[in-house]
Amino acid sequence: MTNERSESEDGAVALEMGLNEQSIERRHKAVTLLPEDLARIARIREAVARRAEEFGKSFFDYLAGLDDARDFMRNAEAVHRARQLKIEHLAAMVGGNYGMEYALQRLKLARVYSRAGLETRIFLGAFHHLLRLVGTAILKSARSPEEAFEDFMALKKVAFFDIGIIVDVMVFERERVIRRQQEAIRELTTPVLQIRDRLLMLPIIGTIDTHRARMLTEGLLHSIRVNRAKVVVMDVTGVAAVDTKVANHLLQTVAASRLMGAMVIVTGLSAEVSQTLVNLGVDLAGLRTIGDLQGGIEEAEQLLGYQMSRIDRPKVAGVLSPSN
Repeated sequence: MTNERSESEDGAVALEMGLNEQSIERRHKAVTLLPEDLARIARIREAVARRAEEFGKSFFDYLAGLDDARDFMRNAEAVHRARQLKIEHLAAMVGGNYGMEYALQRLKLARVYSRAGLETRIFLGAFHHLLRLVGTAILKSARSPEEAFEDFMALKKVAFFDIGIIVDVMVFERERVIRRQQEAIRELTTPVLQIRDRLLMLPIIGTIDTHRARMLTEGLLHSIRVNRAKVVVMDVTGVAAVDTKVANHLLQTVAASRLMGAMVIVTGLSAEVSQTLVNLGVDLAGLRTIGDLQGGIEEAEQLLGYQMSRIDRPKVAGVLSPSN
C-alpha cells in the first residue's frame, strides 16, 4: 500500500512538473543524445552494470565524508532507500532506454533526496565523484583511449539528462514546501472565527497583498457557506496600509459575501487607511463601517435580532465580624 501511494505521488509530481514524453524528448535534444550514443553506451554496458553496487557504495561513502551531508546520512531509512534506487539508477544508465519510465526512476530518487534534506550542491558534488569513478572504469575496459573518451562522452549525455531531472525535482519539491508553508501562514493570519450562530469575525493583521487578499476572499466565502452566516465583522485594526488593488479586492469580497446572503461590517479603519481610500478614489458607497470591533459586534448582533440588556447581580450579604 505504501509503495502504491508513493508511486501515485510520484506520478502526481511528474504531472504537476509537466514531465511527459514530449518534455523528455526535449531534454534528449538539449543534451544531444543521438542514436550513435546509444551504440557507444551499449559497448560499456557490462563494464558499468557489473560494478553498480561498488559505484553506489562509493557515492554514499563520499557523502558520509561531508559535514554538510551529515543530517542526510543520519536518516537511515532514506539512505537505505536511496542506496537501492542508486544501484538501479547505475544499471539503468547503461540500459539504453531513457523514456518516461527511466525519468520516473530519476524523479523517485530525487524525491528521496529532497525529503531527507540533501542539498542540491552536495548531490552535484557526489555525482561528479561518481562520474569520475565510472570514467576510470570505462578507460580501463576500452580498447583505446579514443574509444574510452567517446564512450564516456556518450554516457555523460545521459548523466546530464539525469542531473537535469533530479535537480529540477529537488528544486520543485523545495518550492512546493515553501508554498505550503506560506499558505499555512496566510491561513493562520486570516482566521475566520464563529462568534455565535450566523455571526463570523475575520480579523486581518499585517500587510495585505493581492495573493493574500484572494485567499482571504476564498476562505471567507467558504466559511459563510459552511456556517450559513448572515453577518460578518471584518476587523482591519491591524492593517497599516492598503493600495488600490487591495482596496478594490476587499470591496469585491464584501460584494461577493452579500451575494451569498451575508452582510459585512468593516471595523477598525485607521485614519491613515481611511484617508488613503479617499485619496485613491475608491468607491465606498457599499461599505458598512463601524469605528471599533466592539461596536461592530454589537451592530452585528442587533442585525441578527439579539438584544443586549443589563443584568443586576444580587447583592451579597456582608459577613459578620467576630465581634458581632
